[in-house]
Amino acid sequence: MKTVHVDAGSKTYPVIIGDNTVTQLNAFLQEHFPNCTKILIITDETVGRLHLTALQKEITAFPVVSHIVPAGEHAKTFDVFYGCHSFALEEKLDRKSLIIAFGGGAVGDLAGFVASSFMRGIPFIQVPTTILAHDSAVGGKVAINHPLGKNMIGAFYQPEAVFYETSYISTLPVMELRSGFGEVMKHALISNVEFYESLLKDITDLAGVPEEQWAVLLEKGILVKSNIVAQDEKEANVRAYLNFGHTLGHAIEGEMGYGNMSHGEAVVIGMLFALHLSEKKLGIDFDINRFRQWLQTLGYATEIPSTLSIQALIDRMKQDKKSVKGTVHFVLLEKIGSPVIVQMEERELREELHIFKGE
Repeated sequence: MKTVHVDAGSKTYPVIIGDNTVTQLNAFLQEHFPNCTKILIITDETVGRLHLTALQKEITAFPVVSHIVPAGEHAKTFDVFYGCHSFALEEKLDRKSLIIAFGGGAVGDLAGFVASSFMRGIPFIQVPTTILAHDSAVGGKVAINHPLGKNMIGAFYQPEAVFYETSYISTLPVMELRSGFGEVMKHALISNVEFYESLLKDITDLAGVPEEQWAVLLEKGILVKSNIVAQDEKEANVRAYLNFGHTLGHAIEGEMGYGNMSHGEAVVIGMLFALHLSEKKLGIDFDINRFRQWLQTLGYATEIPSTLSIQALIDRMKQDKKSVKGTVHFVLLEKIGSPVIVQMEERELREELHIFKGE
């Protein structure tokens, strides 16, 4: 069991990673929130069916209620967000109450935003259940989606702690493993070549990665993110590097319909395009073909889906929250571990997308 301390500027909190971490949750609550009036667990249908009863049994010191939301990106709508607030009010939560986000990245985003806005903010704790959530559970970005863009309505709101129970990984389908591993790759590419090369060497079958190895990879990824968040909590500068692959990735997710392609799988295509741009514009010395072939052996799609319109993707990217006055900004790499932000004009972006898509 490992503990990473995240210094987010406004708050420092522990991320506890390993097997049986949730057995420490009750003691943490008693120590840090002895006057808590009620705990609300927000989880989704899948996680609720598999793990909710066991988690509820761990929390013995306080009254606990639970609210089930749809799985995946379908949880991140205004109606679901409003429903969580209604449930909290009906259950008479107050400013001394606390929310536990129990699930993957979507549940963490939703529950964190509910916590940030309920009675102007109550504490929350992240209990992630997916690989993907090693990225989303750390750093305090909480949000819901709008039909015109992903994560457009939200806040920066840090959790009190993250309890990363690695035994949950064994219940994940391979699609969820691919989604989460996409963010592990991102952390490697923006941080250092040794991390990236170790992934190429050690990971050949995602379904065959043992829990202990996942714990090591999660810790490495969380350390990369926590170091960046410590420098820039609210994305004024270097935190934007964590968006590597996300500009096109979010556009693909939106055009496919949220939930029809997993976040990490869309980001992988976005990273490939960003590396294509990095080669063209910055002359990065990187074997893209080797990277693409490795991705394909792991089961990833490596091309923009043929059904998607380039103009529609550009329109999505221009509406992205990272764009300024409709100008698209990409995180590119001068080399592994050296990200930079590059502005792209629409005409050049259209040309490069056509080349990347093979049209």
